[in-house]
Amino acid sequence: MKIVFATNNAHKLSEIRSILGESIEVLSLKDIGCDVDIPETGTTLEANALQKAQYIYDHYHMDVFADDTGLEVEALNGAPGVYSARYASLPDNPVKTDSASHDSEANMTRLLYELQGKDNRKARFRTVIALIQKKNVCPCGCTSIKEVHQFEGIVEGEIIQERRGGEGFGYDPIFQPDGYDQTFAELGMDIKNHISHRARAVQKLADYLKVNS
Repeated sequence: MKIVFATNNAHKLSEIRSILGESIEVLSLKDIGCDVDIPETGTTLEANALQKAQYIYDHYHMDVFADDTGLEVEALNGAPGVYSARYASLPDNPVKTDSASHDSEANMTRLLYELQGKDNRKARFRTVIALIQKKNVCPCGCTSIKEVHQFEGIVEGEIIQERRGGEGFGYDPIFQPDGYDQTFAELGMDIKNHISHRARAVQKLADYLKVNS
């Protein structure tokens, strides 16, 4: 089967395709000719994921899933959360920079600054996937409806004191998952693809698609 993943992030595409395997052909936004910067105006991961999927379904009429991921730090009351990708570009950044959205280095710099002097460094990555599929109501296919499903994956861990590792992306160099003495950026993609928040959400998506595709 073919399904659109509403992203052009090469890291995410590689990770998702590796997890889903060859039985499901995952198309990127580029693959379907979509070069629009899809709005993400929700205040929750769930809202953002659904907003992206809904845009593709409405404009391209294809089965689609979209994800949104946030790093939730306990000592920061769940921040940066839904604003994880643009944390350093927010106007309340105490580390004065001219960082653009999705600047991983700047985001990590701000987070490490915010956690200075704090003993509690517990954190979790949370991924939410929104899936929209067209389903035929009757056997002849004359009537169809839209079905929406959501899947969540969580991995607990902590924020370490300084960056370690050269693989991965985002906050991977400073996030150490529970049960490991290495960061996501040190563990490598093979291990990360088995234990990450996205891997857990995608596995739930894959299990659903295998039964319902």
